[in-house]
Amino acid sequence: MRILANAKINWALDILSRRPDGYHEMDMLMQPISLSDEISLFPAPDISLTVSGTPRIPADAHHLALRAARLLQELSGTQCGAALHVHKCIPSGAGLGGGSADAAGVLLGLNRLWNLNLPAPRLEEIGLQLGADVPFCLRGGFCRVGGIGEVLTPLGHAPEYLLLVIQPCGGLSTGTVFSAYHAASGISHPDMKDLISRIQSGKPGSLPVHPGNVLEQASLPMAPEISDAVDFLISCGAVCAQMSGSGSAVFGVFDGPDARQRAHEAALQRWQGVWMCETCEKPVHFVSESGVPD
Repeated sequence: MRILANAKINWALDILSRRPDGYHEMDMLMQPISLSDEISLFPAPDISLTVSGTPRIPADAHHLALRAARLLQELSGTQCGAALHVHKCIPSGAGLGGGSADAAGVLLGLNRLWNLNLPAPRLEEIGLQLGADVPFCLRGGFCRVGGIGEVLTPLGHAPEYLLLVIQPCGGLSTGTVFSAYHAASGISHPDMKDLISRIQSGKPGSLPVHPGNVLEQASLPMAPEISDAVDFLISCGAVCAQMSGSGSAVFGVFDGPDARQRAHEAALQRWQGVWMCETCEKPVHFVSESGVPD
């Protein structure tokens, strides 16, 4: 079985409060994008993992794909195993949900491969034990995401937007970024209702130049390269540009393929981590399922 597990962007990210357990109540607008990792699953006596591509992430017990397989096996009570292979294309430490996408792809794939027939809500419950973004990476679509990531409100169809994604610097520590947010002052918060309407209009020119990510505002003193990349995208014709998640990747929205292509060529003169992609609906795409019952 071969699966494409898509990354995600945060159209908007706001923090509502800090909970007694230390987590944060979030308010986010999220959507999958076509930048994806490829996951291959093979029936096997035991669970194992290999990894290829860039970035090279160790195939150890901390890898979310391996953790997802082992947790699903434990909670379902199955004796089945699987050999997993993840070919990485989504950059790590980027705020694009690469690890969560891998976990979601493994959960959905093994649910089929092992004939578990677990319903989507149960998979999302399992996914939340692995990471706050995993439930969204299982469901996809254009969503408003609350709680710590488990409250998903579908917002209906959102038109496809042309994106250019840049990772201008190394990954940022999520904990450090959140700490910087709490220490910062003068943070402006996104207008979610207005932004939802603008995104659903399908008109790139109606999007705000900076849709709203409170963690971006807090992280700029630590990583001015992020601001440089946002400014670069705007100067190259992006109608809006912003950091995704807790960074360090930024994305720009373009109103046509020619403008995006020119920006892509210019970006490659400055950065190695540059990708052209689009927003999409499905978080996971099954490429092939040889020998797997329908």
